[in-house]
Amino acid sequence: MPNDATAAARTSNSFRWLQLILGIICMASVANLQYGWTLFVLPIQHQWGWTKAEIQVAFTIFILLETWLVPFEGAIVDRIGPRWMVLAGGIATFLAWFINSRASSLGMLYLGGAVAGFAGGAVYGTCVGNALKWFPDKRGLCAGLTAAGFGAGAAITIAPIRAMISTSGYQHTFLVFAIIYGVIIVVVSNFIRAPQPQDVPVMAQKVKVRQGTADLPPSQALRSPIFWIMYLMFFLVAAGGLMSAAQLAPIAHERGIANMPVTLFGISTSAIVAAITLHNITNGVGRPLNGWISDYIGRANMMGLAFGIEAICIAAFGFFGTTPISFVITDALVFLFWGDIFSLFAATVGDAFGRKFVTVNYGIMYTAKGVASLLVPVGNVLTHYTGSWHAVYAVGCVMNVIAALLGFLVLRPMINSRLKRPSELNIAQPDFRAGQAPRAA
Repeated sequence: MPNDATAAARTSNSFRWLQLILGIICMASVANLQYGWTLFVLPIQHQWGWTKAEIQVAFTIFILLETWLVPFEGAIVDRIGPRWMVLAGGIATFLAWFINSRASSLGMLYLGGAVAGFAGGAVYGTCVGNALKWFPDKRGLCAGLTAAGFGAGAAITIAPIRAMISTSGYQHTFLVFAIIYGVIIVVVSNFIRAPQPQDVPVMAQKVKVRQGTADLPPSQALRSPIFWIMYLMFFLVAAGGLMSAAQLAPIAHERGIANMPVTLFGISTSAIVAAITLHNITNGVGRPLNGWISDYIGRANMMGLAFGIEAICIAAFGFFGTTPISFVITDALVFLFWGDIFSLFAATVGDAFGRKFVTVNYGIMYTAKGVASLLVPVGNVLTHYTGSWHAVYAVGCVMNVIAALLGFLVLRPMINSRLKRPSELNIAQPDFRAGQAPRAA
């Protein structure tokens, strides 16, 4: 018969998994702000005659604001709690897609991208930070599961979105999904909350990766060389994936395979729908999988391994993904090892700089994705001058090789010298109330 303490721990443990699930649902509901965008690029161009480069400025604005606002949103979350920030993100999600449905000028399209950026960052940063606070003992896995909602959440709606664009037009599609996504996030936000000390049970020491011993505020975290090496690695890997996500449909059409049939797992569909659907699935699977592995072999080891494989996958997609089936498969492999940046770096920030300020600290790290987004329009320019996409993917391949070498040769020695082994750590009772440090158990 379990005693009262055991029952309380079980209740708390169940509730924190519920909080993780709620965060994943919200993440899935903002995923198509990024991953569904490629489906709208050509319809918008056909409707208004704007160039793809002009249209993709909206995507760049979205990524910049989605990332660069996260540190400020994280600071607000630490003061008012996650519920209100996610609620604001839900309202902004509706407004962003609504504005896009009515945009008749580039200015309006860019405004929609800006509102979408706030929406995506508000939900993404809050939910990842909340997962890291609820699960100090399973950072890699749970950061990966939360990020997987953003990576795989778009998979189930890619086909309906594309079908609705074909039958009802892209403007009607924006409006319908504005309502669907907005309502889901607003409703779920009312049940999300941050942990209190009694909500997270004291765990036996099961952590296998090195940890810091102090909760460092942003002012101190930013002085650490570890932070800036990770920031550079994040930027290098993010750039290749963002160019692939934003340009996938135009590349498929340019290669003449977008509408060619592909049969996967007994289901026949067009190559572009199959590619986007499958890469959203592999993107989602890779985040918790790689995060979970990193909980055992170490973050830097996993980064070096994953980024090296990612370089090979980008080269394969860029140079060999010219048939419908090779296009779909190589694209899926690219995203299997790209999305892990959102679990590995989030977990490493928690490991190195502690739990208390993890939402803000990871929010600053996440801005590297915004810097990387600046290369998305550059991809169009580079392709225009070279006459093919090969140069773009050669650059992406090299960037991942550099990131892999930094992980093995620079970040790993830094972590080994600056952070403590699990056996050297004291277990602490998590305490996330403003102004209070964790208590030693």
